[in-house]
Amino acid sequence: MLGNWFKTGLLMAAITALFGALGALLGGGQGMLVALVLAAAMNFWAYWFSDRMVLKLYRAQEVDQASAPQLYGTVRELAGRAGLPMPKVYLIDEPQPNAFATGRDPEHAAVAATTGILQLLTTRELRGVLAHELAHVRHRDILTSTITASIAGAISTLAQFGMFFGGRDDDDRNPVVAILVLILAPIAAMLIQLAISRGREYEADRGGAEISGDPRALADALAKIERYARGVPLETAETHPATAQMMIINPLSGGGLSGLFRTHPPTEERIARLLAMVV
Repeated sequence: MLGNWFKTGLLMAAITALFGALGALLGGGQGMLVALVLAAAMNFWAYWFSDRMVLKLYRAQEVDQASAPQLYGTVRELAGRAGLPMPKVYLIDEPQPNAFATGRDPEHAAVAATTGILQLLTTRELRGVLAHELAHVRHRDILTSTITASIAGAISTLAQFGMFFGGRDDDDRNPVVAILVLILAPIAAMLIQLAISRGREYEADRGGAEISGDPRALADALAKIERYARGVPLETAETHPATAQMMIINPLSGGGLSGLFRTHPPTEERIARLLAMVV
């Protein structure tokens, strides 16, 4: 566990350093300061408002014990086992089986599941999925992913600005190197962001298995969701691919470089790690 957190810390340091280097390339010390202010503003907005934006994008409806007794009751039971405050619970009317957690901290968390996942999974499998989402809440992964996504977005914005308007006037700077940096920096930032996302998924699998006490149930759920999700599009995720990293299984259709740009680890590896926890 500590090893995975250390890797996440290194990757976050790397994306922050890349951000600062790009700001310095474009405007020296002043450019780095402007970039930092921009990132801080983006992170502030994302920290306070991203959860509401995502739930609105997916047209999620809040439910309670009366309107969704199985979903709500299972989240309540698992939150108690995890030592977490009861999060808000949402239902998304979508046939693709999927789920995610959001919120800036455990006191302001929300867990959302699609109607498709409720129809597909057994009670035991659903319990494993919801435990995985609560592990994200307990690990404060939503804050981590929000920060990295915001910095990656800021790097992309700065690079586009630099390509169109140029950087600082510096006779010692190699223009070819500068152009390469402007092109490659957003790609590097995205790869770092995806690496952080994949690492947090492994940790949430482990944490979810511990919360539920049933790693095989989550493994069975992942295998089943993987099979069914590929044939059922999730249009909101396709339109807003930045939200894909939140889901328990990648909701996007993918392409030729899907392995390199996956928001999630290979499902087969996740299942293998879970089954290794079975006593």
